[in-house]
Amino acid sequence: MNINLIKNSKSSFLGKNVYFYDEITSTHEFAELYTYLFSNGSLILADMQTKGKGTKDHSWFTGKGKNIAMTIVLKPHCLVSDLDNLTKLIAESMVTTIYNLYSIKLSIKDPNDLFYNQRKIGGILTTIHSSNEKVSSLLISIGFNVNEQNFPDDIKNISTSLYNEFGTIFYREDIIREFLFVLEKNISFLFL
Repeated sequence: MNINLIKNSKSSFLGKNVYFYDEITSTHEFAELYTYLFSNGSLILADMQTKGKGTKDHSWFTGKGKNIAMTIVLKPHCLVSDLDNLTKLIAESMVTTIYNLYSIKLSIKDPNDLFYNQRKIGGILTTIHSSNEKVSSLLISIGFNVNEQNFPDDIKNISTSLYNEFGTIFYREDIIREFLFVLEKNISFLFL
């Protein structure tokens, strides 16, 4: 993965600090442990996760070098109540990203799943840390199936990827760059 391409996105602060790992247990878990070390807008990326986290303690499969596994660390100036529709905003940002780049229309299954052709193609996990209703940090994790061709047996009938749907290689860097730009616009109100 070309990290410099990601750092050169049109966003003003999201993804300007990128931490990339060939293999990690979970970008979300790593961000949870070391939130205090990361500046606002830092991006943690992994080529492969061995214990990727989904919602409700489910695991998230990330095949090596094929998909997007990332966590964005935010330190917004807002209250917990300001985050009511956050997961939907994140999902809509990914829908917009894929449409902007490829004219492909994903659907959202509330509250945090992305679908194409009635199969899951992505998921969102958010964690809020707060004190007295004031948000101290916010972790946004995205798993998105880009070039995966072979899913484990237990999810192969319910999961898909851009590659499996369209038979061509997609560049993860392009998706990440556009997503950072779209998301930054959509959540700018958190930093006012």
